[in-house]
Amino acid sequence: MSAVAGATLWTLSGAPGPARKVLPDGCMDLITAGGRLLVAGPDTHAFTPSGTGGGPCAGIRFAPGTAPALLGVPAHELRDRRVALDALWPGPEVRRLTERIEEAADPASALEDIALRRAAGSQPPDPLMTGVAALLRQGSSVTATAHAVGLGARQLHRRSLTAFGYGPKTLARILRLQHALALVRAGTPYAEAACAAGCTDQAHLAREMRDLAGTTLGGYLAERA
Repeated sequence: MSAVAGATLWTLSGAPGPARKVLPDGCMDLITAGGRLLVAGPDTHAFTPSGTGGGPCAGIRFAPGTAPALLGVPAHELRDRRVALDALWPGPEVRRLTERIEEAADPASALEDIALRRAAGSQPPDPLMTGVAALLRQGSSVTATAHAVGLGARQLHRRSLTAFGYGPKTLARILRLQHALALVRAGTPYAEAACAAGCTDQAHLAREMRDLAGTTLGGYLAERA
């Protein structure tokens, strides 16, 4: 876990082997890989990394709705994209940051320091949208969520595009799928996991897996194994 609110630090060794799919989770990442700084936007479908030439990489994953204020760009502009950071921030600044990370003993901690410094000089995330993400994660319907935060349907959709990269219905589907997969990884039977996560039945969960993850539950678990 990171000191940046709701963010998580991660590292990959770059060991040989097939790339594992990254499933939609409502998050955005700042990544250092192959001597470059990249931003991974919010995904609407599974993404398979192309690799970093076998080298290690590290990142900081921002919770839904928290990255746009820090990065200075609406989330929908980065939806389903991987973008070099120097396309968003001034080139000289990005070069200095890249050099700092390359000299660091722990690239992930260096990324966290960059994020903390940037956050200190940026506007905070939209608190209404972080509240929306929390309500949807708890299983609240989009209609009930809009009512709870005092927004009309159109307002909620517009602000969700900026914060999450897509509308609240898509975010709700993604968070529901992630909840179900967490239960499945913990050993919960598929049907029970589907119902506990808010799907109507196991067939509903299977459809969501095909649409959002491009695989089956069995295929997903086999890949992780």
